Amino acid sequence: MKKIIIGIHGLKNKPPKELLEKWWKLSIKEGLINIGHPDADFDFELVYWADFDYEKPLNPKISDKNDPLYIVNPYCFSKKNSTKKNPGTIKKKILNGIESGLDKIFLHNNGFGGLDSIADFTIKRMFKDLDTYYHGNCRVNEQLIAKNSFRNRLAEVLKKYKRKNILLIAHSMGSIISYDVLTQVIPEIKINTVITAGSPLGLPIIMKKILTEQHKKIDKNSKPSTPENIRKAWFNIADLDDKVAMNYNLADDYEKNLNGINPVDIIVDNNYEYNGQKNPHKVYGYLRTPEMAEVIFNFLNEKRSLLSRLFG
Repeated sequence: MKKIIIGIHGLKNKPPKELLEKWWKLSIKEGLINIGHPDADFDFELVYWADFDYEKPLNPKISDKNDPLYIVNPYCFSKKNSTKKNPGTIKKKILNGIESGLDKIFLHNNGFGGLDSIADFTIKRMFKDLDTYYHGNCRVNEQLIAKNSFRNRLAEVLKKYKRKNILLIAHSMGSIISYDVLTQVIPEIKINTVITAGSPLGLPIIMKKILTEQHKKIDKNSKPSTPENIRKAWFNIADLDDKVAMNYNLADDYEKNLNGINPVDIIVDNNYEYNGQKNPHKVYGYLRTPEMAEVIFNFLNEKRSLLSRLFG
């Protein structure tokens, strides 16, 4: 069966689709080169939804940093190879404590007065695009419900490749859209492997939204299910300095599907840096991590590896 890698981007405005797709591919190739596979070839398509939310894309020709269309964090080749991360125990304990505290607030079975409004206000403060996704219409076309538009864009691409072996890479808010599409829009389309990167899916605010939409009980013991159409693996990669992925550990938040699959959490070193400024949430840094590259390479060579085991 032929294979395809499908990516879906995350929050905020983006460069034009053709350029962003090129930068994703360059980042993936960079990661494959760094683990010793410079000749690895792959088909790739980026699911682009920024045009629903922004009238004009970011412009690589703009040099004025005050211009709203200036690209603050473009793709740039890494000056040093990303290495496998040895997670800090202290930082993990701090983040686990924050997760536990947020769970008690937002996933309490009795709830708190005004809890929904607190959650919505928090979302608005944190992510403008996320607020649009859950509550609004597309900014460029008020006749379109944002949530449906974002989901349908991904669903259309997945349907197009339904006869191929699919690796879906979802960054940031793209992981929320992907989860919703796999569970609610096209549960019949098989997905070989899912990679979520810098994902907010573990934030109790987001989990509460998911559980509510799935008509499940809201309490600290409730867990959304891993989408049933994920057939082989779900890898969740996160840098501990990535604030969007504050709850980096999804394995204890999502139940196994009938295939016995739930998230496998991998802590990585996102080494993205531009003009001396680091950004541990940037997708280009995630795509070139050795952990991401190994998952991609194993997906691309799955059949070859099986034949080697059988006849090698």
